[in-house]
Amino acid sequence: MLNELMKSKKLSIYRVAKESGVPYATLNDMVNGKTQIEKCTAETVYRIARVLNVSVEDLIRDRVDDRAPFDLFRSNVCHRVKLKGDLDFLIETLSGDDIERYYDRGWYPEALYLLAMVDYLSKENNVPVCEKYETLRHSKLKKPIYPSGIRIAAKVMSDEALFRKADAEAIPEFARFNIMESGVRDVC
Repeated sequence: MLNELMKSKKLSIYRVAKESGVPYATLNDMVNGKTQIEKCTAETVYRIARVLNVSVEDLIRDRVDDRAPFDLFRSNVCHRVKLKGDLDFLIETLSGDDIERYYDRGWYPEALYLLAMVDYLSKENNVPVCEKYETLRHSKLKKPIYPSGIRIAAKVMSDEALFRKADAEAIPEFARFNIMESGVRDVC
């Protein structure tokens, strides 16, 4: 897929490496099959996808049989927001069909997380909410989703109060879908 995309866009390994900030040797190994792109960090894959003007999912789709764990998806979305900026993230997400595509696949946590992020960033930037997803806004996951750090801490400390604290601190746009997210800006 990577080779095909680079050829179709008439981009050399050197140019993609330079524009993405991914080392030439790393990119060369990916192109020549020595390194598997799906094993690279989310940031590396994102940088390459950005230069090629495709989504991360499109870049690795033929290499991945199953969907990523939700915590990885969440992390990738937060990194995209950080790298692109709020408004560019909104434009990219709303001009694509990711929310609907995830929902149609039955990937409800991913679809609702992405919609919550769009609604949250719209509010934060005084951008009108996209009405296209109004029916999805009435959806709610059956069981709450907590960040892995909360789940692990609650289990290790045998402290169910951590879940109640996460509920209270959750960003409203996420909490309405039963996603207890409070730190979309807390990514490395």
